[in-house]
Amino acid sequence: MNVPAPAAASPLPLRAALLMVASACLFGLMAIAIRYASRQLHPFEIAFFRCLFGALFALPLLRVHGLSILKTDKFGFYVARCMIGMLSMLAGFWAIVHLPLAQAIALSYSSPLFVTIGAVLFLGEVVRLRRWSAVVAGFIGVLVIMRPNGEGFAIDSLVAILAAAMSGMVTISIKFLSRSEPPDRIVLLTTMLWVPLSLGPALTVWQWPQPGIWPWLVLAGALGTGGHYCWTRALKLADASLLAPLSYLQLLVVAGLAWLLFDENLDGYTALGAAIIIGASLYIARREARLARQRREEPVVVRSEPQA
Repeated sequence: MNVPAPAAASPLPLRAALLMVASACLFGLMAIAIRYASRQLHPFEIAFFRCLFGALFALPLLRVHGLSILKTDKFGFYVARCMIGMLSMLAGFWAIVHLPLAQAIALSYSSPLFVTIGAVLFLGEVVRLRRWSAVVAGFIGVLVIMRPNGEGFAIDSLVAILAAAMSGMVTISIKFLSRSEPPDRIVLLTTMLWVPLSLGPALTVWQWPQPGIWPWLVLAGALGTGGHYCWTRALKLADASLLAPLSYLQLLVVAGLAWLLFDENLDGYTALGAAIIIGASLYIARREARLARQRREEPVVVRSEPQA
C-alpha cells in the first residue's frame, strides 16, 4: 500500500530569522550610504567603490577557509552570473540615486516575478494558473507604482525594473550554485569578480572622490558585504519562502530613513503598489515551497507479507 509522508512545515530557526532581519537592515542602510555618496559621484563609480571595499571586507573569509575556498569547477558560471549581477547593480544604484528611495526599493521587490518567468524559460519548470495569476497581480502592482499614464511617472523607474529583472536571473543562478557550492565561496568569488567588472563603467565617468565622500563609500562596501553574507547564511539555514516576509523589512527601514534624512514621503501609489507586489511575491514563494515539498515527499511503498 502507499503511505504518504507527513507534510508538516518546518519551523523557522531563530538564527536564520535574525540573519535575514540583519540582511534587510544592512541593505537598507547601504541604500542610504549610496544616496549620500551620490552628492558628488556618478552611480557607476559608487558601484565600483562598493565592490572594491566590499571585496576587502570579504577577505577575512580567506583567513578562515584558506585559498582552497576559491577552487571551483564552475568558474565560468560564476563569471556569467557576476556579469548579470553587475548589470543589476548598476541599474539598481542608478534607481536609488534618481528615484525616491522607497519607490526604488519597492520596484526591486518585483524580482520574484521575473524569477518565475525565468524558471519557465531556463529551468523548464511548469507554472500553472495560480502562480501566473500572482505574476500578473505583481505586475499590476508595478504599474501602480510607476503610473505610466500619470504625472508621477519617471523614466528612471524602467531602470529599476531592469535591475529587478537582472536580479531575478541572479537568483536563478544562485539556486543552481547553492546545490554544490558553499555560501562563503559564493560570497568571496562574487565580491572579487565584481571589482574588475565594475571598473570599466566607472572609468567612463571617473572623478576622484572628495574627502567627505570616502566614509560613505567605505560604509556602502561594508554594509553590502555584510548584507550579502547574512543573506546567504540565512538561506542556508531556512527555506526562502519562510524568510521572504522578513526581507521586506528593508522597505520600512529605507522609507523611515528617507523621510527622516531626505524629507521623502511614502506616497499612496508606492505603498499600494508595494503591498500588491509583496503579496504576489509571498504567494509565489509559498506556492513554490509547497510544490518542492510535494516533489520530495514521494509515497513510500510498503509491501505486505503474504498470508500463510
